[in-house]
Amino acid sequence: MIEAIFLGIVQGLTEFVPISSSAHQRIVGEFFENAQDPGARFTAITQIGTELAVLIYFRADIKRIILAWFAQVILRRDLLGDERQQARMGWLIIVGSLPIVVLGYFGQDVITQDFRSLWLIALMLILFGILLGLADHFGKRERELKELSTAHGLFYGLAQSLALIPGVSRSGATIAIGRYLGYTREAALRYSFLLALPAVFGSGLFQLEAALNDQTSRQTFSLDQIFIATSVAFVVGYGVIAWLLKFVTTRSFMPFIIYRVILGSVLLVLLSNGVIKA
Repeated sequence: MIEAIFLGIVQGLTEFVPISSSAHQRIVGEFFENAQDPGARFTAITQIGTELAVLIYFRADIKRIILAWFAQVILRRDLLGDERQQARMGWLIIVGSLPIVVLGYFGQDVITQDFRSLWLIALMLILFGILLGLADHFGKRERELKELSTAHGLFYGLAQSLALIPGVSRSGATIAIGRYLGYTREAALRYSFLLALPAVFGSGLFQLEAALNDQTSRQTFSLDQIFIATSVAFVVGYGVIAWLLKFVTTRSFMPFIIYRVILGSVLLVLLSNGVIKA
């Protein structure tokens, strides 16, 4: 239970900052008593907690998007001004979610097994840390979220699908493509939050159903322990959202980039010397 709580804290602290929560859960698991991977299922379910935090924190924005989209699509109303923009955002979230839904569904075996290698995670931490740094430094800072186009929404979605590989980071990949496309840090981060909702809830609920129907003893943590970890992730994650939105208005992502490169490098050294196993 203590390990589950600790992993919940890790999930809450790392889900929204661009350092990869799935990578951190995988790495931290190696230093527990049994040195065991918590597993992709545990990670996916605990992410429900952090996305619930997003749902509550952005509840006003999400409500406007849903109501406007419903009015346009179901009620067939002609929308103007802000309502039309909100309905358009609903469509962009749907479009941006398609790549990760398709790849996540058809690549389940690879994601839950091959992508859990610590060698791969270490390399992804370093590589995508550098890519994020370059995008953040050279990207223009002029576009706001209202300027998001369908093509850019799809690019965001493709970037998000890379987060199926632990170490890439969902927020890191989407923020990087947003900065590359010229969006401000806050705009890139806000769309990253909204875009994650369908994918993470879908994946988490899918894995939760599988856990409920799993009668074997292969799960690293019990359902009670997973529930506690998810609850902890929700509380911690909510606080991180408020802090991160304030942070990006005045600071760059450089501290996270440096951290990623250092962590990935240390991980490679530990793997090379046999301190931990891949």
